[in-house]
Amino acid sequence: MSELIRTITLLTDFGTRDPFVAELKAVIVSLCPDARIIDITHEVERFNIRMGAFLLSSASPYFPAGTTHLAVVDPGVGTARRPILVETGRSLYVGPDNGLLIPAASTQKILHVYELTNRSLMLETVTSTFHGRDIFAPVAAHLASGTKPIEVGREILDYVQPPFTPPTPYRHGFECEVLHVDNFGNIIVNISAEHVEELRLDERGKLRVHGKRIRLRFVRTFSDLREREFGVLLGSHGLLEIVCRESSAAGALRIKTGDVLRLDGV
Repeated sequence: MSELIRTITLLTDFGTRDPFVAELKAVIVSLCPDARIIDITHEVERFNIRMGAFLLSSASPYFPAGTTHLAVVDPGVGTARRPILVETGRSLYVGPDNGLLIPAASTQKILHVYELTNRSLMLETVTSTFHGRDIFAPVAAHLASGTKPIEVGREILDYVQPPFTPPTPYRHGFECEVLHVDNFGNIIVNISAEHVEELRLDERGKLRVHGKRIRLRFVRTFSDLREREFGVLLGSHGLLEIVCRESSAAGALRIKTGDVLRLDGV
């Protein structure tokens, strides 16, 4: 089997203080010793499905065809929520059926979604609190070793849709949602490149947040702004970002993931 098909990525909200991530990797290499494991991140905010979905969809396009993506942000572990596999035209996504996997998979054309029901592909003991280790990791390892997606369980059509909403247009701009605040304090919103022309962002725009109006300049890169000046630019993932040069825009404006903002083009 090609080495590329043995690539497995990991994305979780587990952090690195506990042994949880090591246990995922231990299960994977026990079943697929040749697996090449790449960590996307284990610093997703705890239980924040929206953040995990955004980060997975941002990173996954850059991995080679045949990659198996294992993602676990799973506040519903042990409940009636289903474990699933999403098969796309390019990759496989393993994780909980809570919308976490769908934004990333949708960019690659979803072919099939399967509920993980084949017990022979899981650990002998499946606990009610750690499906990442007991279900998702062994299934990902088996898939990387050549198990066909159709072998994991029955196909389903009623999988949970992603937690994102599209931006809402109004007369002068869009009401948008904060998808993510990155480590630099840049505010990434759900306005894509295709909406930029509709915003009529030329030199100036306005951000409405917490009852205030903040003037913004639309720029190409951070250095087009003066120090600590607010601006808006098209970021590296094709989404608009509200930024503040060499400072945290999110900190200054007290904005967090999930907040709703209004961005005006005039």
